[in-house]
Amino acid sequence: MKLEGKKVAVLVAEGFEDLEYWVTVMRLQEEGAEVVSVGPDTETVTGKNVLAAQADTTADTVDASELDGIVVPGGWAPDKLRRYPEIVDLVRGVHERGKTVGIICHGGLVAISAGIVDGVRATGSLGIKDDLVNAGATWVDEAAFREGNLVWGRVVPDIPDFCRELVAAIAEG
Repeated sequence: MKLEGKKVAVLVAEGFEDLEYWVTVMRLQEEGAEVVSVGPDTETVTGKNVLAAQADTTADTVDASELDGIVVPGGWAPDKLRRYPEIVDLVRGVHERGKTVGIICHGGLVAISAGIVDGVRATGSLGIKDDLVNAGATWVDEAAFREGNLVWGRVVPDIPDFCRELVAAIAEG
């Protein structure tokens, strides 16, 4: 198991992209990571495609220095999550410590608010291409790739590629 002893936070909120959240959580667990779901609260939320999830804790209780990585799944949730300073601060804190930040689909919205996309290659849903470019990123139309400690994924069909890059990046830590 490549991620034994690693701790990874996965963000979740109402309207999360079901597969980008659940497949990633299961893949990280499969590799032995301790996965903690983090949200603005611990209420049960519903994904875009009606799967339920619940945060284990809130961002204000998580110390970025205790994480080996954080993942921002897409869906409609990132537009909500970016409105919480404690979420944005947590993502920025993980990034500033050089730990892995996984971003897929609309997750780039949180990365933009965290101020971590200026001058880097980025991808995601075409729906946020202009947002990423306007925030200083260089748009790349690839399924998944690493840019420093950022792991980018485009959309749901690219989840296998995204998870491969994510697991490798966290393992190399």
